[in-house]
Amino acid sequence: MAKALSLQSNFDIMHESDSIVIIPTYNEKENIEKIIRAVFGLEKCFHILVIDDGSPDGTAGIVKRLVTSEFSDRLFILERSGKQGLGTAYITGFKWALDRDYEYIFEMDADFSHDPNDLPRLYAACHDEGYDLAIGSRYVSGVNVVNWPIGRVLMSYFASKYVRIVTGFKVHDTTAGFKCYKRRVLKTIELDKIRFKGYGFQIEMKYTAYKIGFKIKEVSVIFVNRREGTSKMSSGIFGEAFFGVMRLRLDGWTRKYPKIEI
Repeated sequence: MAKALSLQSNFDIMHESDSIVIIPTYNEKENIEKIIRAVFGLEKCFHILVIDDGSPDGTAGIVKRLVTSEFSDRLFILERSGKQGLGTAYITGFKWALDRDYEYIFEMDADFSHDPNDLPRLYAACHDEGYDLAIGSRYVSGVNVVNWPIGRVLMSYFASKYVRIVTGFKVHDTTAGFKCYKRRVLKTIELDKIRFKGYGFQIEMKYTAYKIGFKIKEVSVIFVNRREGTSKMSSGIFGEAFFGVMRLRLDGWTRKYPKIEI
């Protein structure tokens, strides 16, 4: 009995982590188990929090099966009723992670457009190099996008250019959704004051971190269009980002941002 308890204790220690990967889902049954196993197959141990917005295709059921059968110590799920928006999903996840003392908090898509093998590179930028926010950037070294229609590539690329011109924010990929935050960034940002729910959420979070004064690094990644499942992108999401940028710029002139706690 003593030997069995010792082995279990070692197992628990092995799966402790300072990092949580937040993955929002809606109808991702084709991808969710594969992405979970890919993250857990990395040499560095990451935990995963899936936030599912009532997927009718059974995505949440797949995750709960994996929690029960294999990954109870490092896979977690929050279920919400209906589609409530990407921004609110991440903010829910951020608060959950902060309550549990994770030091590095990641955003990542479920559809393999973000390569799990890049997670350690984002982690290293924050953990080893001292940056507060690491962005998996498609545009910091050219245009690193695979299998996207040219119209969508141009829309995304020039959306980031537009944000840079309007706000003066010197990040190449302002709409990127593959990121690593240090804990102190999310503790300092007033999460309940983040307004945007869609594509604009990614811009607002980065811009707010920049205005507060956090150190930001873009890590070059290759973005691959999903192979399975259906894209959740829409023209309305881009519209929110386009018109919201002007509001962010005005806020930048007048808003009093929180100070970084030393």
